[in-house]
Amino acid sequence: MKKVAKVAKLQFMAGGARPGPALASVGINMPQFCSAFNEATKDRAGDLVPVIITAYEDKTFDFVLKTTPASVMLKKAAGISKGSGTPNTTKAGKITVDQLREIAEYKMPDLNANSVEAAMRIVAGTAKNMGIKVEGMED
Repeated sequence: MKKVAKVAKLQFMAGGARPGPALASVGINMPQFCSAFNEATKDRAGDLVPVIITAYEDKTFDFVLKTTPASVMLKKAAGISKGSGTPNTTKAGKITVDQLREIAEYKMPDLNANSVEAAMRIVAGTAKNMGIKVEGMED
């Protein structure tokens, strides 16, 4: 059993991990991680990909890819660059229930939800906090 030296949660653009200060602090072989990460995420171009890196004392590592954050996907679906600063009064954009379902289905593995409907409620909450209206859904 290898001894774990550090566990780090980082985010990189898919296929865009580069050696840098964030990775240096983890204490792993940066070029090796970058090529493995970029290879594993090449089909998710343009997405922000959270990754959990487990670094071991012998400088080896494992990593687990997570799904793109809901906020990033909601902004893309609504076609906006950022959420509303005052979500209760100012709406930044809107998405359809179908777009919400699509995001919820994609996020299912990382959400603490037993059904797509529960996942949709979680994502709808994120949308509401960002000032994004979901058309066809009760508030």
